[in-house]
Amino acid sequence: MERQKLEHNGKINIAIDGPAGAGKSTIARMVAKRLGYVYVDSGAMYRAVTWHMLQLNIEPENAEKVLQEAQNLVIELIPDEQGQKVLANGADVTADIRSLTVNRIVSRYAQIEGLRVKLSSLQRQMALRKGVVMDGRDIGTHVLPDAELKIFMTATVQERARRRYAEMDASEGITLEQLEREIAERDQLDEQREFSPLVCAEDAMVLDTTSMSIEQVSDHILMLAHTTMAGRV
Repeated sequence: MERQKLEHNGKINIAIDGPAGAGKSTIARMVAKRLGYVYVDSGAMYRAVTWHMLQLNIEPENAEKVLQEAQNLVIELIPDEQGQKVLANGADVTADIRSLTVNRIVSRYAQIEGLRVKLSSLQRQMALRKGVVMDGRDIGTHVLPDAELKIFMTATVQERARRRYAEMDASEGITLEQLEREIAERDQLDEQREFSPLVCAEDAMVLDTTSMSIEQVSDHILMLAHTTMAGRV
């Protein structure tokens, strides 16, 4: 045990799960920066795959073709001043993968079992040396089930839609009500998919952020992280 602690310098892995619009990426990025950890946005990887398949007109129903093409796709997550740059075969797609088009269809690609197996394996490799904050929908239950700290972030559909709406470009032409419906539908898809669905890990701390500020959520998770690390000494 002492040798393991020495090798990892006391660092832990933090898994942050939750539904769309819960603020996982923003919070995970802040927590990682404040701890000096590596931030891994697993959702960005699925978004990059989705963007790539859309460029090639490969529908999510054509799972065999998706998996075949995914073998030729290299996804890189590179830390930068804004938090993280996402590259797909060397091209910067950081902004492209946040489009409404990608938002609306990414869950359908994410249901493909073989794709989840491939990306989960890459994500586990990123966390081998500890000191990682990873967010997604199945991190604590499937990707990093042994993470020392697991958080399940949630908020009402209305609040999540409001947050996502505030981030969107007005030119995307969607109403707040439409966005609420789409988020609720995505929740259902994520929760009901056959392989690695969105569920709260039994040992996760549930955090309802509906009435919390970003700073309050970040501070709370940092407190939990320091408590967890202190308990391992």
